[in-house]
Amino acid sequence: MNYAAIKYKDIANGIGVRTVLFVSGCTHHCEGCFQPQTWDFDFGEPFSKEVEQEILSSLEPDYIAGLTLLGGEPLEPENQRGLMPFLRMFDMRFPKKDLWIYSGYTFETDILPESGAAHCEVTEELLSCTDILVDGEFILAKKDITLRFRGSSNQRIIDVQESLRAGETVIAKRYL
Repeated sequence: MNYAAIKYKDIANGIGVRTVLFVSGCTHHCEGCFQPQTWDFDFGEPFSKEVEQEILSSLEPDYIAGLTLLGGEPLEPENQRGLMPFLRMFDMRFPKKDLWIYSGYTFETDILPESGAAHCEVTEELLSCTDILVDGEFILAKKDITLRFRGSSNQRIIDVQESLRAGETVIAKRYL
């Protein structure tokens, strides 16, 4: 897996001060995408053990609220497979910090069902350590710069753990 960029001390992609990893590779190709260069799975640099350690070190200060994954598309199955070993380390080392994931895939149709386009052998484990999922493709005609943490009005902010417990999608209304 490759990554396009890492932002340390970011405040735009989730609650609080965060470390943000932009993975490479996306098959959605949304019109108006703010990072079309990340569509290419080979764009950027390899996501190495050294990079993983740099990110984990950046998360150590108490004022860092958590980690955010965007892209590209973190939930492309090959990216999930590349991220899962790192996310296991993140989850074990920082159990009180949260994980936000931005995905163009839709929770109920693409991610949860075994037949979904984004579902693979590590999806359930990945979801078990995800706190917030911002789902849905960016739709240029629904772009709305007044929305918090979303680019277009079709996108939702989902409380993943509450959704898994409830057996239905639970919107994280506290972030709207």
